[in-house]
Amino acid sequence: MTQTALVTGGRRGIGKAIALALADNGFDVAVADVVDSGELSGVAAEIRALGRASVTIVGDIGNIGVHGRLLDEAEAALGPLTTLVNNAGVSVLSRGDLLDVTPESYDRCLAINTRGTFFLTQAFARRLSGRRPPGHRSIVTVTSTNAIAPSIARGEYCISKAGASMITKLFAARLSDEGIGVYEIQPGFIETDMTAPSKAKYDVLIDAGLTVIKRFGAPAEVGRIAATLAAGLLPYTSGQVIQADGGLLSVRY
Repeated sequence: MTQTALVTGGRRGIGKAIALALADNGFDVAVADVVDSGELSGVAAEIRALGRASVTIVGDIGNIGVHGRLLDEAEAALGPLTTLVNNAGVSVLSRGDLLDVTPESYDRCLAINTRGTFFLTQAFARRLSGRRPPGHRSIVTVTSTNAIAPSIARGEYCISKAGASMITKLFAARLSDEGIGVYEIQPGFIETDMTAPSKAKYDVLIDAGLTVIKRFGAPAEVGRIAATLAAGLLPYTSGQVIQADGGLLSVRY
């Protein structure tokens, strides 16, 4: 049986890299994003060029009412899903003083990064529960090093990612008896469109020793980690957190 995955936030950056890595490892992949675009269609075309089936799906994971449709459309096109990759997320409306965080920005981060991720994971877990297809079944959630390390210029984002990190621990404990692997990836400084505005600033800090590996990470490196987890290549693990951060969070003195 072919393994099949749904990747949210899949039109570019880390999400695109994960979708392509999964396809390169034999998965058929549904790529979802909040809006339809040429970028999203292009990812599906690249997956098909790798010899795998793909479909694009449009929906906002912050809207819980669309979760069933996202899963239905993916399975109608590709067959029963074996993997969910929670990658979709948003940053703050504007960086600034923690004392100036607005309810609008806070609620947006929590609604998408935490609440949306939780309930999509729940909907997928309900669907997966009881299925015993050949191969590994998995849920992989992409959070951030800010799930652990505070960034006071975007506190609401940190809170939302800390909550998303707990989602992995909870579902790992709930689903372990059913043989479903649940994992978390915490990316650090990854070279994407989102990090481009601050790259020059962090290049200097990284060169000065902010990270152990003195460079930005590449989306493809996160993609390779996600594909490894989705394929079940880390046996006897549960709720594992992989810090794809070049040693950013390592303790040094």
